[in-house]
Amino acid sequence: MIDFHFGKAHRNCEGSSRRDFLRVGGLGLGSLSLANLLQRKAKAAEQGIRTSDKSVIWLWLGGGPTQLETFDPKMTAPAEYRSVTGEVKTVLPGVTLGGNFERLAGLADKMAFVRSFAHTNSGHSGGTHYVMTGYDNRLADNGAVADRPFLGSIMSRIRGTNHPETGIPTYVRLGGIYADGPAFLGTAYGPFDPAGEARRNMSLSIEQSRLSNRRAMLEGIDNVKRNIDRKGLMEGLDSFEEQAFNLILSRSQQAFDLKYEDPRVVDRYGKGLGEQMLQARRLCEAGCGFVTLQHGGWDMHSNIKQEMDRRGPEVDRAVSALVEDLDQRGMLENVLLVISGEFGRTPKINGSSGRDHWAPLSTLAFAGGGLKMGQVVGESAEKADVPKTTPITPQDLMATVFHVLDFDKRIQFTNQSGRPTYMIENGRPIEELI
Repeated sequence: MIDFHFGKAHRNCEGSSRRDFLRVGGLGLGSLSLANLLQRKAKAAEQGIRTSDKSVIWLWLGGGPTQLETFDPKMTAPAEYRSVTGEVKTVLPGVTLGGNFERLAGLADKMAFVRSFAHTNSGHSGGTHYVMTGYDNRLADNGAVADRPFLGSIMSRIRGTNHPETGIPTYVRLGGIYADGPAFLGTAYGPFDPAGEARRNMSLSIEQSRLSNRRAMLEGIDNVKRNIDRKGLMEGLDSFEEQAFNLILSRSQQAFDLKYEDPRVVDRYGKGLGEQMLQARRLCEAGCGFVTLQHGGWDMHSNIKQEMDRRGPEVDRAVSALVEDLDQRGMLENVLLVISGEFGRTPKINGSSGRDHWAPLSTLAFAGGGLKMGQVVGESAEKADVPKTTPITPQDLMATVFHVLDFDKRIQFTNQSGRPTYMIENGRPIEELI
């Protein structure tokens, strides 16, 4: 029996929606708008809208990672400013990282560490909105919803919400982050959440023998959907609808499940964050364009050495495993890794042996994506409190990702007031990386 599930979008507290899926028995057939979005993708290609097939993995260190104990230890500064975890030499002459990052130090030639990333909002939500969208929102820390779209949603709007060949969602989040949604682009372009009902609906739970006559099943779906169409709820089937059906019958949904991965590779990444990083690699391998990972615990107002000794090695292991894995698989040029948080930490250790919120110098690093790696970009001042060189802004970060993805920096979309709105107004790609 063919069973369809329709309903209103299920919204979470950040305004994003979970995607509802057509169902045939226990089989998910794809979102109701997938066919239209595939059609949009084809139309974009006909119109000459430029896109690349590159992917982005964005590791978000929620809470505000310290710039000194991560990628700018500043051991020449006075004792109350310098990294409390010491430093470790990298393979780049004269370049050191915080003492918890020994594995990444050996891969520094495949990474770029930005030491002049800065903005002006030291609130958790406000800083998150600024870094993730390129725009400040002073009301964010008072509970306002994000008013600008995140890069993942912009990609989904440009490329379409699913990969045209594998059916994998274009934008997937592994842990929600404030301002990671579509804002005025519309909920259709929000992140796919593997923890939601949509992921479960993608699972194949009927015998393969029952799918032998796909054409007959399509005809049955066609009849049902044409009845719905007469009620004005959706457009009729066309070649894109058939493509959508065939895509979800593929094995691409296995990208979400680590049981299909080599156990030796799983062990190399480690638990927790490592599992998420490995899942992100598998998703990109299957055609996903943008994956966000939320790894919190960086709001270290006290006992920062103890906290870094706990959080740092996990990040070191997971990120180094990803960079090595992407490199060995020949994927590093086509996958950009971004490491950031909402802001940095105060340069001077406070009375509780911690560091407080500090946006004037923040943490940022890259790997891959076809950018020029093996370098430090920018320089911080003597006490690692502000940039010594020209500051790199959130819009510059956004423009750099646009450059990697071959998106038009002057692209506009209509906002909630019906006005064409630039996604980037002032940002420029980071010159040293391109």
